[in-house]
Amino acid sequence: MSSGIGAVAEGHLRRAIALAAEAREGGNPPFGSLLVGPDGSVLVEERNSSITDSDITAHPELKLARWAGRELDAETAAGTTMYTSCEPCGMCAGALARSGIGRVVFALSADQLNGLKTSGGFPVVPTEGPYLYDEARVPVAGYYP
Repeated sequence: MSSGIGAVAEGHLRRAIALAAEAREGGNPPFGSLLVGPDGSVLVEERNSSITDSDITAHPELKLARWAGRELDAETAAGTTMYTSCEPCGMCAGALARSGIGRVVFALSADQLNGLKTSGGFPVVPTEGPYLYDEARVPVAGYYP
């Protein structure tokens, strides 16, 4: 059954899934991603390494967002597509929004992933706020165009 995204995109998603399998085989959570340039070439690939690196932020999407922000000019970054085995989490989505990457295509949605977790996933961390608006706005006001 065809996905409707095209053979090239399917190939990139299959590579992301293979990278996820490699991450799992290496003792890490099963997530993989690759970044494809405007010309269709694969620029860089990453696997989750949060366990082996002892770094809870070592998600492949975040690694690629950092790479793009560091290595690509804005125009090139805007023409890239990230193919990833799973929909980016909130942390990675925030980094992607700031990286300039043009598009993300994922294989497994966050809801589908949560349906595969027998533990029910991560607990929600309670948050409070906003507080002290008049004080907190001072360093921020005028920073963003």
